[in-house]
Amino acid sequence: MSGRAAIWHDVENGGYSADLALWRELASTASGPILDLGAGTGRVARDLQASGHVVHALDSDPELLAALAERAPGVRTIAADARSFELDRRFRLILAPMQLAHILGGRAERIAMLRRVERHLHPGGRFAAALTNPYDAVDEEDTSPPYPDMIERDGWVFSSQPVMVREEPGQVVVERRRQAVSPKGALEEEIAPIAFDLVSVDEFEAEAREAGLEPEGRRWIPQTADHIGSMVVVCRR
Repeated sequence: MSGRAAIWHDVENGGYSADLALWRELASTASGPILDLGAGTGRVARDLQASGHVVHALDSDPELLAALAERAPGVRTIAADARSFELDRRFRLILAPMQLAHILGGRAERIAMLRRVERHLHPGGRFAAALTNPYDAVDEEDTSPPYPDMIERDGWVFSSQPVMVREEPGQVVVERRRQAVSPKGALEEEIAPIAFDLVSVDEFEAEAREAGLEPEGRRWIPQTADHIGSMVVVCRR
């Protein structure tokens, strides 16, 4: 089911809102533009813009950024990799919401991202990244899969449901069953594996120090009925 990256991003991530209050809180203490890493279709960037902030949204997928630009023309979109981006300005706040820290490809790639962050922060600027436990995506005590995430677009119904978790070296792979039902009832289905790097909060903070950032606190975002909880690590340059 190619050509639907923005739709699947919306299905699997767009409905999450438990972390938005924390990003708003951090943004309220930062003057100037904010950089949102792994912005996707703009779940966080659009919320911060609606709260009156100037937001730069960075993602490596042009299709996701195109959807963001259409929905929030005032957000500056940047097609770049979080591990290698080079911009002509610094920020007082950089965010890495949801699973970005888990999908970079391992320790060396996370440190590459953290060094990019350090380079693009003003002295005293802050960086905040969310960390999760990928095993929480499927409840081992419940033999039935969780309810699927669903949206409707132009008469099509899209759903995505985590159905299996398996461990690979240094990673946890969550398999999601994606289904698309056309207005006439035709069904399209695929299994989409999504790999998450295993990294603890302590490990991530040690990596941040190696990149020149100083951890200054942790903020817990509780789980909701539909999404697992996360720990946000806040660092300062």
